[in-house]
Amino acid sequence: MRNYDLDFLKRFSMVIAFLAAVTLGLILFAVYLHNGQPQTPNPVEVKRTDARISPVGEVYAGATGAAQQAAADEAAKASAASQVAYGGTLDGAVIYDNLCAGCHKSGAGGAPTMTATGMGARAGQGKDLLYQHAIEGFQGSAGVMPAKGGNPALTDDQVKATVDWMLEQV
Repeated sequence: MRNYDLDFLKRFSMVIAFLAAVTLGLILFAVYLHNGQPQTPNPVEVKRTDARISPVGEVYAGATGAAQQAAADEAAKASAASQVAYGGTLDGAVIYDNLCAGCHKSGAGGAPTMTATGMGARAGQGKDLLYQHAIEGFQGSAGVMPAKGGNPALTDDQVKATVDWMLEQV
């Protein structure tokens, strides 16, 4: 090898070593910065932790406790009432218009229409049987009646009120 080749290899090796040292320095600096920055908590983990360490129940003691218990009972009643379909109304017309009319006006799925031949024929079976079919559901040769008209949030009293209203309209 000639001298200028050796000189080139020496300088090239020094440049490569310098670049490797700069790269290593940048990597170490990035690790230092990453460890120095505060980590943002994962919101899912925060919710899990809060749910895990939250109190299971509450203690109501004395006059203040009685007031808190009464407020908690009212909130529970309001929450339960909001889960009942159509605000818990027993107005059969409201429930019919919002839920039942889709099938019972057109006769879809074999549903009896609001006529003497439709609902009038069913009325002869007796209200108790109609209540049972409306609440539990019914599948016959003529069609299908889903339980509670397909809305399980309805109470039995709401279903009965709607059946009564439908029979009064025939």
